[in-house]
Amino acid sequence: MTRRLGIIGYPIAHSLSPAIFQAALGHYGLDISYEAWEIAPHELKGFVEEVRTPEAEVLGFNVTVPHKEMIMVYIDEVSPEAQKAVAVNTIFNQEGLLHGHNTDGAGFIRALKEEAKFSFDGSRVLILGAGGAARGVVMALASENLKSFTIANRTLDRCKRLARDLKRHWKGDLRSISLKADDLRKAAQEADLIVQCTTVGMLHGPDSDGALLTAEDISPKALVYDLVYNPPETPFMKEARRAGASVFGGLSMLVYQGAIGFEMWTGKEAPVEVMFKAARKTLESSTT
Repeated sequence: MTRRLGIIGYPIAHSLSPAIFQAALGHYGLDISYEAWEIAPHELKGFVEEVRTPEAEVLGFNVTVPHKEMIMVYIDEVSPEAQKAVAVNTIFNQEGLLHGHNTDGAGFIRALKEEAKFSFDGSRVLILGAGGAARGVVMALASENLKSFTIANRTLDRCKRLARDLKRHWKGDLRSISLKADDLRKAAQEADLIVQCTTVGMLHGPDSDGALLTAEDISPKALVYDLVYNPPETPFMKEARRAGASVFGGLSMLVYQGAIGFEMWTGKEAPVEVMFKAARKTLESSTT
């Protein structure tokens, strides 16, 4: 019987993961399928119970919104990285025991180091957003030698909660500000790295034409990274390019975090270039 991998979310039809992972599995000729499973929140507990059974033949699965936090209630073990992020995005099934991991942070750091060639030492970082994506990025960056963090979010209380959690792992200069605050522009102009962690600018999202900063707000010396990968160039990225900044979209993070999961599940080195090619091809077909 063909063994199975997959991704759960609600909704899930937009996911690039099936194309990315099926290409990687096909590269090695593995008899494993990768599927998209649309699981509503009230179905999550039953799904987890089902995948534990040998009959399901599920080696593991990825987890996306809105399940990254709630899934932690139903699994057996949560890695230190996932505990810090308070989110699980990758699960390994070891004979019915489900081990939860968070590969988002490591994927983000690898994208910055390998694709952007970014040097973290002494950098000033501005994080836009304070949700699950921002939490994974912030906790990963906390291991680097940074000078300062500024976290900006529409809801200041949520921003402050993330900052409090970050203080447990990082003792440097840390500020929490509102996205509407007058000092947001000052923080953006001073930042060496700006990471956009909200859904603003996402294709078919609630604010697909929006950008949290304009070109006038952004230093040309900054590196700007938008976690959104569809469209390949968001309105925020266009503003950053207009400012003369170095600009990267979220596709590299998506592929690199997936590569970690692939290696965990299969024990084989992830064919990263194959995964990138499949991701770009699928993105192009979805935007034309």
